[in-house]
Amino acid sequence: MNMCPLCNGFSDEAGAASCPNCQTLMIDHGKMTDYLDEYSAYMEIDTMKLFDGVRESLEAHRCVHLFSCMNCLHEEAREIQE
Repeated sequence: MNMCPLCNGFSDEAGAASCPNCQTLMIDHGKMTDYLDEYSAYMEIDTMKLFDGVRESLEAHRCVHLFSCMNCLHEEAREIQE
């Protein structure tokens, strides 16, 4: 069974990302699919990977997370290996 190290709190380093604009450490806001609607955070994770915008995330065991920079307000999605 594959598990996302960020979703499960195994590692903070897996999501350590610097902002491409200002090099400030970006903040992880969780899975992108949690923001689709008010119930998506409670849906089956593998099913929701079909809607995360990354074609092979389910097969490649990647969890797509939303990151943002509090300094310059840059936002981006990053794939985290499970």
